[in-house]
Amino acid sequence: MKDNQKEILSRVLTTGANGMVGGYVDFGTRLDRRSLDVSDLNETMSVIKRYMPKSIIHLAAETNVDRCDRDPQHAYLINSIGTYNVALAAKEVGAKMIYISTSAVFDGSKKEPYVETDKPNPLGYYGRSKFLGEVIVKEILDNYIIGRIAWVFGGGPEKDQKFVARIIEQTKKPEIDVVSGKYGSPTYGKDLVSAVKKMILENRSGVFHMSNTGAPSRVDVAREIVSITNSDTIVTEVDSSFFDNMYSEKRLDNESMISGVDIMRSWQGALKEYIEKEWSDYIK
Repeated sequence: MKDNQKEILSRVLTTGANGMVGGYVDFGTRLDRRSLDVSDLNETMSVIKRYMPKSIIHLAAETNVDRCDRDPQHAYLINSIGTYNVALAAKEVGAKMIYISTSAVFDGSKKEPYVETDKPNPLGYYGRSKFLGEVIVKEILDNYIIGRIAWVFGGGPEKDQKFVARIIEQTKKPEIDVVSGKYGSPTYGKDLVSAVKKMILENRSGVFHMSNTGAPSRVDVAREIVSITNSDTIVTEVDSSFFDNMYSEKRLDNESMISGVDIMRSWQGALKEYIEKEWSDYIK
């Protein structure tokens, strides 16, 4: 890496750096919720002024969809007000802000993958709170990246508590029940960080879809995991009603996206690397 690139990356500050995605950030200043409470404006201003970053990767968020539905106030506090506080601080120090958003800003009714120019229409509190974050970033800043992602996986057995991890953990069972009719675009946290790093170095700005390429169903992902792990598990498609309250009415049928720029590899390649490298001890 060239010296000027090292200098640029050394001036990056990351919020929420202890999460599934943040763990892959290996440059700049990394802050977790103990060192930066983004819901506190005074603290956010003070901390960011202390470091004077040139770019801020804002990963701190409440991504638990069910918790957001149960506690909308908490969702807005972290995802909307927290983003507002970071955006204000970014403006104060003249930093570019990279805000990681979600496919949940759309309503899921489109039959094809969403593109960057599609009109958002979030249905649940998670999507609404994240979309409000997008609006805030656009209104406060001129220099920003909004990166929308979906179906995130990463962090290995210690940090991954989402769909991919749950399926991996069930590959030693004879059968796995997976909800049918749900489509999305998986996002490997490691690939997302690499893409963000590249976009910072290239001084890009705007709204980008940054999931891995492809639009699989939940069943497709589960069967790919079974194949990668050489498991004999049978994946059975079931209706969402099978899971009682696990899938609320606001869980979208379509969370798939296409990017206007070629920045991410296929979801299959990303998933294979993730499982073979970060779950190797588990799947032996």
